[in-house]
Amino acid sequence: MKVKITNDQLFKHNRKNFSSKIKNNGLAIINTNDEYPRSGDQIYNFKQNPDFFYLTGLDQEQCLLLIFPDCPNPLYKEVLFLRQTNEHIAVWEGHKFTKEEARAISGIENIFWIDEFWNIFSSIIHYATFIYINTNENDRYAPIVPYKDLRFIDEIKSKYPLHKYERAALIFRELRPIKSEIEIFYTQKACDITNDAFKRVLKFVKPGVNEYEIEAEIIHEFLKQQATGHAYSPIIASGKNACILHYNDNQEKCNDGDVILFDFGAEYANYNADLSRSIPVNGKFTKRQKDVYNSVLYVMKESTKMLVSGTIWNNYHEEVGKIMTAELLKLGLLDKHDVEKQDSKLPAYKKFFMHGTSHHLGLDVHDFASRYESFAVGNILTCEPGIYIRSEGLGIRLENDILITDNGPIDLMAKIPIEADEIEEIMNS
Repeated sequence: MKVKITNDQLFKHNRKNFSSKIKNNGLAIINTNDEYPRSGDQIYNFKQNPDFFYLTGLDQEQCLLLIFPDCPNPLYKEVLFLRQTNEHIAVWEGHKFTKEEARAISGIENIFWIDEFWNIFSSIIHYATFIYINTNENDRYAPIVPYKDLRFIDEIKSKYPLHKYERAALIFRELRPIKSEIEIFYTQKACDITNDAFKRVLKFVKPGVNEYEIEAEIIHEFLKQQATGHAYSPIIASGKNACILHYNDNQEKCNDGDVILFDFGAEYANYNADLSRSIPVNGKFTKRQKDVYNSVLYVMKESTKMLVSGTIWNNYHEEVGKIMTAELLKLGLLDKHDVEKQDSKLPAYKKFFMHGTSHHLGLDVHDFASRYESFAVGNILTCEPGIYIRSEGLGIRLENDILITDNGPIDLMAKIPIEADEIEEIMNS
């Protein structure tokens, strides 16, 4: 994490909201993420559990947060357990938070070393009725490996089998989609860095460059501006590769006459941007390419208008599907017969637009939220329609990040070039 959020009011506010949702005589335990092995004696770069970060602001491994609002001992109502450093760790891994540093970032007064957890916990657990344990309940994820939270559940239930266990994820799913002003600020910063990376790419792309060279230009700009790096594995997909939705190889040459589809975003202070753009390799769209591009752009603009408080997820996607169907008819990709005979469960437009139009954005790129709750003020959602024509080796996707406010949607990427003529002008300037 290149940038630390130093405003502890954000995390105090988040913990206050979280604590208010805990049942009487309930306590919550939130762990940091695992350190995952990469090979031999190497581990992957540490990525913090977003729920732990949401409540503490600490981007460090082997820590734990305990929240027990009704604890009879005031010392343990809110406790952070921190990894204790030593000379060996300092030499081989570098600096770890001191108690004073962790206190300044999180706003948590009572801090102990992680080795003290079970002794302290055993002294207060019998005064609690409910134990809130966290797991990854993002409905895009199906657990395959027994990650830290799951192992912790086994351990604590074996020690205290008669307590009543609750799901902390239900609280996070309610709270995390509503972004505070500070969270919006850091998301906007991630979007602004992404803007600079895209403009850099517009000046760099020409026939004969390789997809990985473009990726290198992007990460250069990210790191130069103190972003952690990519918010997710970037997609640099030229020509037919653009029709592969999760293309990550980024190894082909970009050929004259092709369109490149980009999908990338910066991560800044653990908050994420998510951008998609499609540009001509040679700086000039063909008529066909521009027609498809403008259809996608039209769908995006119309979809953005619907990103308002009260919009229902399924209704929104159904309406987007109708707009996309009309554009596909104009482009000659569908005919009226295709639409008339379509299966309502698999509409005809899905042949050319297979994915959803929007997802929540925040500490996770696909942020934790309910797809069955209506959109609300404070949500940040992507808007990313696309048209993929495999027979033509052409894929167009456009994506911006949209904040829902009382006064309607605000485009956090409004400064990033998107009109086809503007793209061409910058590339040829």
